Amino acid sequence: MQFTSEQRLDDGVHEREFTLGEIPGILWTPASSSVSAPAPLILLGHPPLGLRRMYPRLAARARHAAANGFATATIELPGSGDRPRWPAAEQARTDMRRAVEAGEPVSDEIVDALVLPLVDKVVPEWQAALDALLALPGISGPVGYSGGVISIGIRLARVDPRVSAAVLFAGSFVPRAMFEEARRLTVPLHVLLQWDDDGNDRQAALDLFDAFGSEEKTLHANMGGHTGVPQFAGDAADQFFTRHLK
Repeated sequence: MQFTSEQRLDDGVHEREFTLGEIPGILWTPASSSVSAPAPLILLGHPPLGLRRMYPRLAARARHAAANGFATATIELPGSGDRPRWPAAEQARTDMRRAVEAGEPVSDEIVDALVLPLVDKVVPEWQAALDALLALPGISGPVGYSGGVISIGIRLARVDPRVSAAVLFAGSFVPRAMFEEARRLTVPLHVLLQWDDDGNDRQAALDLFDAFGSEEKTLHANMGGHTGVPQFAGDAADQFFTRHLK
């Protein structure tokens, strides 16, 4: 891991951009973190739209988490931002958009092509990032995962024992194969669902929640569209992480 830039934000949060091999990422640590009082780490998931485009929303989430004593980090997804093009993923996104614009259902084949290769690629990258992040002074486990793509969160929380709790954002296509992985998931879960999200199959999201094998799982559903998550929903997610990571 190599740090490429750093700055102190106006609330004292330390923001550092880094690269891990070819993978760009950003780390935010609260002013309160130190070697003697390390901050628990939350990994910030996001859709494959590029870190630069997602930065305002990610930074806002990071600063909110820092106010509660958490460090946060995120990485660029394969085929996004400044990373090399991924023609297969681009074709899958094109096929998905074509189906949606034509008013047709998005087939299982398109969903599998869109999501499963991404999960297979990025979860090992998240694990490599975790190796490097947890070796830094001022950061410690346990680790949480927060955000989407929900299938990435499912896989990472299932295969990496360092992830102790997850806040998952319902709102992305989920391959049928991920339902079986969801049944084997055991960490505490807090799932956010926007009830009127046009891009999300509400019933599929409810079916996925039902499939989760975790003994502790909470569904937090709010009225409104994809980007209309109310502030108090974020506060509830922070309280969830405080219970499980501190």
